[in-house]
Amino acid sequence: MSIRTKQILKLLIRIAVTAALLTWVFSKVDLQQFRQTVRAARWHYLIGVWLATVAFFAVQSCVMHGVLKRQDCHVPRRTLFAASCITALYSMILPGVLSAGVKWYILKRHTGKGSNVLSSMLYNQVTLSVVMVLVGLIGLIVTNPTHALFPEAQRQWVLPFVCGVVLVLIVLISALVLNHRTGRPATRLLAAAFRPLPAALRDKADRLLAQVAVFQRAGPWFHLKVALVNAFDSGAIGLLIYLCAARAAYVEVSLGVLIWLCAIVYVLGRLPISVANLGVREVTLVGLLTTYGVGRPAALLMSMILFSALVFMAALGVACQLLWLARSRH
Repeated sequence: MSIRTKQILKLLIRIAVTAALLTWVFSKVDLQQFRQTVRAARWHYLIGVWLATVAFFAVQSCVMHGVLKRQDCHVPRRTLFAASCITALYSMILPGVLSAGVKWYILKRHTGKGSNVLSSMLYNQVTLSVVMVLVGLIGLIVTNPTHALFPEAQRQWVLPFVCGVVLVLIVLISALVLNHRTGRPATRLLAAAFRPLPAALRDKADRLLAQVAVFQRAGPWFHLKVALVNAFDSGAIGLLIYLCAARAAYVEVSLGVLIWLCAIVYVLGRLPISVANLGVREVTLVGLLTTYGVGRPAALLMSMILFSALVFMAALGVACQLLWLARSRH
């Protein structure tokens, strides 16, 4: 089987998974009630969702600018922002991991340093994902959704305790891997832990560890600055996106719940199983928000509003690509 055939087959599988998930979600929602929820929505909050998403992308562009600068790659922030918008456009078809290849190609053309760009992108994505998981774990510890998910459970403290242990382990592992003294032994231990995985996943993990090793001499202050900015981006701006979407759909839950929902949807969105995270986001929000007494139509509308933010960024990506095309002709 050729590579092109495999790519087409994978795309068809993702489309099928997306269709199956969306079909399941809509089968659980009363369409008449959903239409009423849409008519009653507070659509002015949609502007807040879009603007906050633009702010999220802008902050990520600033972080990426600093990371690339560390790799002796000087790319203007506006170019990074435009590249992110174009990546959002291609993510409507390609999953998150593959659509990132579009951004890598754009930045490689601007810098001429493909390996440096790749290591910078991997470092930034891993850092953002780790920070997002940590923020989500803190949200789970604070809100303890065991009361809502399992009201009859005897040991309500188990979930916060497990989340706390996982949080400490992630912080310790990150510190060991990124330290220039303990980085190499820690990297070898992680590589050994990945050996039982299938060959394809093991190779990707080895490449990731090799690229992360480039930043092991960056110093703790550099990693702390990147982590703090990503924490602000995910914990504050990401929360604002979800808060505006919730307010638009009349979804009333605590800020802590919105924080860990944002983290779960983001982490699941990294898995290449659907198109533009469609279906995964809807199943997650509808399934989890109903445990807090939120109606399924409102939860589905909230997920659709969050999806509209990606569509908005993709529209900006179209504008950026047309602008670049016009400039190249001149």
